[in-house]
Amino acid sequence: AITIYADSEVIVQNGTTAVLRCTFDSSEVVTKTTSVSWSFIFYFSDGKAYPGQEEFKHRVQFVGDINKKDASIQLSPAQFSDNGTFFCDVKNPPDVSGTQGRTELRVVQKESLPQTNTKIVILAVCGALILLIAVAIAACFAVRVIQNRHDYECTSLEGASSEAPRPLKKAESSREGTRSTSPSGPLQGPVIYVQLDHSGSKNSFHKMEPVVYADIRKN
Repeated sequence: AITIYADSEVIVQNGTTAVLRCTFDSSEVVTKTTSVSWSFIFYFSDGKAYPGQEEFKHRVQFVGDINKKDASIQLSPAQFSDNGTFFCDVKNPPDVSGTQGRTELRVVQKESLPQTNTKIVILAVCGALILLIAVAIAACFAVRVIQNRHDYECTSLEGASSEAPRPLKKAESSREGTRSTSPSGPLQGPVIYVQLDHSGSKNSFHKMEPVVYADIRKN
């Protein structure tokens, strides 16, 4: 079946252009046999457009593209007498069964056109601004937290690196103290008295002279 889509309601000011939109979906390829009809005001068939009743003859125009499955028309200038319901019907043989598109046309004076609710617009703008401010504050807070955490980690690493060499300095100083207390020169050994014979005879005088044996040690 063919499916037809149309605006449910169109409101225009008297003397302006009214566009009645109509599109369709069909499983068949669009050909010259495809036809469109708009409630006796317009008819399209065999690639040609035919105005309907005399009152619409010089005011209706086909603005769609049948190859793009668009069967829209425009009515200009719109008049108060155009108020009513218009039906869009499309046939694309052999796809010819489907529900017509229905559009309610309302031609009104300028003062009767729907006005935008100013309060709703203002509230929407204010709400958007508040949301943007809240997002900006949250982003700044997150950046500050991350920066503080980064600074804390850097400070901790610097403190740990500055304290690490201290035990080595203490060890070196203790070694230097040990070296300074150790003797730097050779130690004198014990004094031993030896009896020496200077005459070479048996009855020679024996004299006791001290002989020092030095114990040489290295640091």
